[in-house]
Amino acid sequence: MTTSSGASLYQQVQSDSMSDVVILHAPLVKRIAHHLLMRMPSSVQLDDLVQSGMIGLLEAARKYDVSKGASFETYAGIRIRGAMLDEIRRGDWAPRSVHRKSREVADAVRTVESRTGTDAKDHEVAEELGIDLESYHNILQDASGSRLFSFDDLTESGGDSVLESVNEEIAGPSEELQEESFRHHLAQAIEVLPEREKLVLSLYYDEELNLKEIGEVLGVSESRVSQIHSQAALRLRSRLQEWK
Repeated sequence: MTTSSGASLYQQVQSDSMSDVVILHAPLVKRIAHHLLMRMPSSVQLDDLVQSGMIGLLEAARKYDVSKGASFETYAGIRIRGAMLDEIRRGDWAPRSVHRKSREVADAVRTVESRTGTDAKDHEVAEELGIDLESYHNILQDASGSRLFSFDDLTESGGDSVLESVNEEIAGPSEELQEESFRHHLAQAIEVLPEREKLVLSLYYDEELNLKEIGEVLGVSESRVSQIHSQAALRLRSRLQEWK
């Protein structure tokens, strides 16, 4: 039996055995795993995501605090997804050069936009980097293919992201306010993205379409959607650097 009440579900979690919790919420783990798998290269296996997601579910059952206000399913979903992302990061197949070039793109976007006061265009970023447009697009393609760009990763700069604390214990009200402030700034940054980038993010995260489906909506190739998605993530990262 599933309930939408955080308090009553919490009581159920506390009274049930861990195996019952797993049985009750296994469909949630599988749903999140399938959702992430659609965005991952073929080297990422569904079974690995499900296994790590189950670990996240058990952690959620042990650490859920009803006083925080969120329902158990909401809290568990965050922990499950976080555990899967951790597994993906541990198996990161991208060479260091891809991450380095991604940071260089974010820095170039920031430099161009600071200088012009407008959204950085592809050719402007390429010129700032001292490369041709094709090479720039190849960097975006490599970045998209090498890892999952999630909103939790947008302010990563070689260490933990600002929202990495979602997967840790919340220490107190100041951390909650900090996270709320970040999400507010992130929402504002997304709102002023170039229209096509904002549309791609909306279709990808809100409508949960995959890159091929988004390409059909926009009338462009899947690889071009991948580039637009990477550019949007890097643009957001560049605009949120000062928030840290």
